[in-house]
Amino acid sequence: MEIKNINVVKIGGNVIDDPTALATFVDIFSKLEGPKILVHGGGKEATRLSKGMGIETVMIEGRRVTDRATLDIVTMTYAGLINKRIVALLQAAGCNALGFSGADGNIIKATRRPANPIDFGFVGDIDPKDVNDTLIRLLLEAGITPVICAICHDGNGTLLNCNADSVASAIAIGASRIAPTVLTFCFEKAGVLSDVDDDNSVIPLITKENFNDLKENGTVAKGMIPKLTNALDSAAKGVKEVRICKAENLLNNTGTIIR
Repeated sequence: MEIKNINVVKIGGNVIDDPTALATFVDIFSKLEGPKILVHGGGKEATRLSKGMGIETVMIEGRRVTDRATLDIVTMTYAGLINKRIVALLQAAGCNALGFSGADGNIIKATRRPANPIDFGFVGDIDPKDVNDTLIRLLLEAGITPVICAICHDGNGTLLNCNADSVASAIAIGASRIAPTVLTFCFEKAGVLSDVDDDNSVIPLITKENFNDLKENGTVAKGMIPKLTNALDSAAKGVKEVRICKAENLLNNTGTIIR
């Protein structure tokens, strides 16, 4: 298969945690033409399993602290249960998918985050240069859709829990070394909104210039700031276009474009 363009799509808990939403998304994603890669987070499944096993879930600033016991649970959940559930659904939809953690095929390495100022445990940060784009090219040329979870490895035998948005951005930057790449974050809203209470107030285009204005006037705040910073960084490092939209709008042109 000649690779002329690549789509990288990231889904999170709003899709993963809802069996109906996941089935609908898989049907839509399978119809996305051309070479494609799916990146997923973990949703609430790991928290439910932790509770059932009597292991406390600790969150700091919205991020999971990953001690050794939690690392075992998130690896089983993200790289096992959720990843294979998605792969099976894609196979049923006629999309030949292959599931990966970062360790599989050395597809993406990470570096353990320093303990200062906050010790998040076995949590990793990613450099896009460490994405194995040679393997990604081989898979896409063979007509295989990689399904990549947010469990990576450090190259020294240790698994690391990584931010799924960061994994998706790094994979998209790596894919852009193969062919022009579009990165889509599937979001619970229709895009980035100028009014959080109005789903029709989608901001159609965000650039580095108007992003600063949107931050200063408070239009974008809290969790949307790192997501957009990530998106702008991806665009600056070679990704053709980044898009934020609802999962069900993947095949149309709605949402917010970040360039």
